[in-house]
Amino acid sequence: MSKMRAMEQKRKRKESYPEANVKLKFNANRDIPVYLLILPAALLLFVFHYLPIYGIVISFQDFSPFKGVLNSNWVGLKNFEHFLADSNFWRVFKNTIIINLLQIIIGFPIPVMFAIFLNELWSNRFKKVVQTVSYLPHFISWVVAASIITSALSPSSGLINKFLEGAFGIEPIYFLAKEEYFRLIIVISNVWKELGMQSVYYIAALASIDTELYEAAKMDGAGKIKQTIHITLPGLRSIIIVLLVLKIGRMVTIGFEQIFLLYNPLVYDVGDVISTYTYRLGIEQTRYSLTSAIGVTQSVVNFILVYAANKAARKIAGWSLW
Repeated sequence: MSKMRAMEQKRKRKESYPEANVKLKFNANRDIPVYLLILPAALLLFVFHYLPIYGIVISFQDFSPFKGVLNSNWVGLKNFEHFLADSNFWRVFKNTIIINLLQIIIGFPIPVMFAIFLNELWSNRFKKVVQTVSYLPHFISWVVAASIITSALSPSSGLINKFLEGAFGIEPIYFLAKEEYFRLIIVISNVWKELGMQSVYYIAALASIDTELYEAAKMDGAGKIKQTIHITLPGLRSIIIVLLVLKIGRMVTIGFEQIFLLYNPLVYDVGDVISTYTYRLGIEQTRYSLTSAIGVTQSVVNFILVYAANKAARKIAGWSLW
């Protein structure tokens, strides 16, 4: 039945949009300039994204920069067995998963709520000011952002400690050296930095919702909360699913710069993640084959998670990426 329904919908689409069924023929004068414009981007993508894939072969070698890829000894799955048997790897794997889960639970809904809040503002001038202020942190590098965060959380001169001491009489806390605070600091600082840019997707989706739906809801006596639940959130469903699926697909990957610039040996047990672990192995210890094997495993796990999340989204919400 589902196949018949899909075929019927496809037939109706063809009848509704007959121009979509017209096959365009190649026209040199029209098409070649377009292909020439695309060529630099395609070359850039090939050289820096697809060509380096060849390097994964060192995951199966005892790679030596002096011998090169072709002459290094082949060791099969030995590198994979080594890091899977390493207790440090499972510690950083757990930390990566926990921080990413917190990013989803805390960090993912906030841009949605922020976009809805902006959509409800009547003053366009105030809305533009709020949007501009929220966008600015995105364009700051993590080096600068980490300096701001470190200064704000400083036990001696930080604004947060000054406020806590003045308002509640709490003794200064070295937040970045406390395990119980570190993961939350990572999540909140990431929300602060990316809030404005992540909300852009939802603001764009909100602009496509028919305003007549809100007017009809008002006439039926629906308040703002009911309008949000029954009109706004369903209108955002597709973009929420897309971004959530992509977010789940990066569950074993986390930004290196943020963690590296904010963590210290006192919080390694809760803050050390796969990216910082591979940095120490690859850059400091020159164990290139081992770090490459970890990278390949990350890619495989991410692909499985994206596929599973997409399939779950199709079953639960009836909509998916493919």
